[in-house]
Amino acid sequence: MPGADAEGGPGMQEMGPGQQALRTPRAAGLAGVVFALLLAAAMVLVRLGIPEGAGAVAAHGFTDSAQRRAVRTALALVPFAGIFFLWFIGAIRAHVGAGEDKFVATVFLGSGLVFTATLFGAASAASAVLVVAHPADASPPPATWDFGRHLAYTLLTEYAMRMAAVFVSSMSVIGHRLGVLPRWLTVLGLLTTVTLLLLSSNVPWAELVFPAWSLLLSVHILVAGRRDGARPAVAR
Repeated sequence: MPGADAEGGPGMQEMGPGQQALRTPRAAGLAGVVFALLLAAAMVLVRLGIPEGAGAVAAHGFTDSAQRRAVRTALALVPFAGIFFLWFIGAIRAHVGAGEDKFVATVFLGSGLVFTATLFGAASAASAVLVVAHPADASPPPATWDFGRHLAYTLLTEYAMRMAAVFVSSMSVIGHRLGVLPRWLTVLGLLTTVTLLLLSSNVPWAELVFPAWSLLLSVHILVAGRRDGARPAVAR
């Protein structure tokens, strides 16, 4: 029915494509907010629970119950962060609309999927530090501890964050070309890309810029969706 979009209306009381189209940007913003908060919490807990650095094995040994609880909590959050991120990707594309460039959109989608897979891999490596067999209340063998810790951080900072950089940069390009993002958010996306590409593997906590950017993008989509929903329908 060609008039279905116009009849959907801002009140969203009638069934039809127009109703779903108005709800999608709001769902995108909410999914992105939840993803950003979950990912940031998981990153902080992993940093606190599995120390990084050459002296981490001797200094911490991973016998503290608080460290174990922090890592277990982070591992419980990661799957849900991945789920909400997938919803975030799909809803962002709905917000961008049909005018997106297919080449850049493919890079955007692919980098998001690879990021999710690599994030899950990093979580699996972190869980290996927990489940490795060793006597109760004793440190795991140094070689086992160091291998699991190094693998988790390598997957997170070297690979997952590089895919996140591609995700942010492609979204910034799409937002700039189509005008769906404000200039300040596009510039911030480019700065986030540079940070993730060059600093995430060398500067501790630098990976937190990705959930921070995702949170700002989500808030923008929420505001834009509410503004579009409040706009009166044009009569035809």
